[in-house]
Amino acid sequence: MPKEKYDPPDPRRMYTIMSSEEAANGKKSYWAELEISGRVRSLSASLWSLTHLTALHLGDNSLSRIPPDIAKLHNLVYLDLSCNKIRSLPSELGNVVSLRELLLNNNLLRVLPFELGKLFQLQTLGLKGNPLAQEILSLHQEPDGTRRLLNYLLDNLAGTSKRIQQDQPPPRSWVVVQEPEKSHPSALFSVMCYNVLCDKYATRQLYGYCPSWALNWEYRKKSIMQEILNCNADIISLQEVETEQYFAFFLVELKTHGYEGFFSPKSRARTMSESDRKHVDGCAIFYKTEKFSLIQNHTVEFNQLAMANSDGSEAMLNRVMTKDNIGVAVLLELQKDSFELAPGKSFHGMEKQLMLVANAHMHWDPEYSDVKLIQTMMFLSEVKNIIEKASRTLRPGAVSGDLNVIPLVLCADLNSLPDSGVVEYLATGGVDTNHKDFKELRYSECLIKFSNIGKNGTPNARITHGFNLKSAYENGLMPYTNYTFDFKGIIDYIFYSKPHINILGVLGPLDPNWLIENRIRGCPHPHIPSDHFSLFAQLELLLPFVSPVNGIHLPGRR
Repeated sequence: MPKEKYDPPDPRRMYTIMSSEEAANGKKSYWAELEISGRVRSLSASLWSLTHLTALHLGDNSLSRIPPDIAKLHNLVYLDLSCNKIRSLPSELGNVVSLRELLLNNNLLRVLPFELGKLFQLQTLGLKGNPLAQEILSLHQEPDGTRRLLNYLLDNLAGTSKRIQQDQPPPRSWVVVQEPEKSHPSALFSVMCYNVLCDKYATRQLYGYCPSWALNWEYRKKSIMQEILNCNADIISLQEVETEQYFAFFLVELKTHGYEGFFSPKSRARTMSESDRKHVDGCAIFYKTEKFSLIQNHTVEFNQLAMANSDGSEAMLNRVMTKDNIGVAVLLELQKDSFELAPGKSFHGMEKQLMLVANAHMHWDPEYSDVKLIQTMMFLSEVKNIIEKASRTLRPGAVSGDLNVIPLVLCADLNSLPDSGVVEYLATGGVDTNHKDFKELRYSECLIKFSNIGKNGTPNARITHGFNLKSAYENGLMPYTNYTFDFKGIIDYIFYSKPHINILGVLGPLDPNWLIENRIRGCPHPHIPSDHFSLFAQLELLLPFVSPVNGIHLPGRR
């Protein structure tokens, strides 16, 4: 994890005794530090009820053991156990993950519990004057020795593969949302959305709570692929796919299971050497070839759109154009003969049915809510253009601007919470140009270009997209899709367009009790290969009653 600023306790430890008069007048005291001294041999059990403590000074005593209850002091940042007679430490000490400083100098320690490796925020570890193994002491004395030693302990903590099997997470439950439409012909299909955490971002600096071997791509990629294959989705949208891994792993593996795919890396790849380009991540869409055939594919480069639509806006040029996130889209044709139909349904008379699947990964930084919102607007604007052009080509007599002609499924890591402007824009159809997420920056003139209705002349113009989008995971079905030590929240989404697509069911969350019981502070984890949980939904595409136009069926109005 990135090191946060840490100020150790004042070594002078000055105390003020409250007078009886102050106490009588109701003065409140708050103390977050405690010092116990005087050759103490054992500690009172009542000490472990002081869970508010952030610093505990137990040095210069005669303690021979520290009880496992030390883990109850979960707010401890500083713990001094120096100059005692401690021969061993409880493994539970590794659960006090808030610790930044742990002083164990001048004790009788011969071994350290591997669980200390879980103290990923620890910045100072004092071990001098202990009869520890030379291997441990040598490691600790190296440059950045505390970090190296903690990594060694954590990497050796997992133990045997037998233990790993026992701790496997339980299956995620299936949540039925509604039954299939009975009065209308329809086809059922499933969609997966998954940020797989690309290798270059999976570092101990970012995920210090995860053993390095469990961050290794060769280890993680097996579990990632197993997650994908277990879902067996008809359409798979992946984010953070490295270029090399797309061609050498994902495409190769998924082709053997009947998929074809489309991938684009972030825009920076075009300016890089071939050796560097292969590590650039991007977005991929896979589809089962027995159910879909590819009509078109598209890449949407947000920095190029920002430059083309800046209209002199410095914020657009300096904030949006400098972020090279991308989106991809594929126009698919349903293969009617292999589709699972809702009970009692028939493809009788059907020729062709089209659907657009879009996938994007927006900028990550919480300080750039404006960039995320504009990237989302640009993406929807391009998706709209793709649909309009395709409908004009396939249906010359179609009403201009009718976005219901081709149904849409949108998957994305939006890096935005449900209360953000991004999700408001997608779910409600638009946002005001003075929305707080724009940070009062000068965007309004260039944003009008991305609106479905154009400029309306009012100072608080509303930017709309014209689709009727619904989220597959509504009403808190997933408490979080991204689960790290520092952040737990919903930032991944599957949206679908009404009225031609319905949601039938979704894969529910991982059992929170399993996370609690196994003290999983964040992901990745040996059993969870990404810091994101996958989304998986079963959808129902309502098929048209209308007769074919040039052999191609497009949904009629309902």
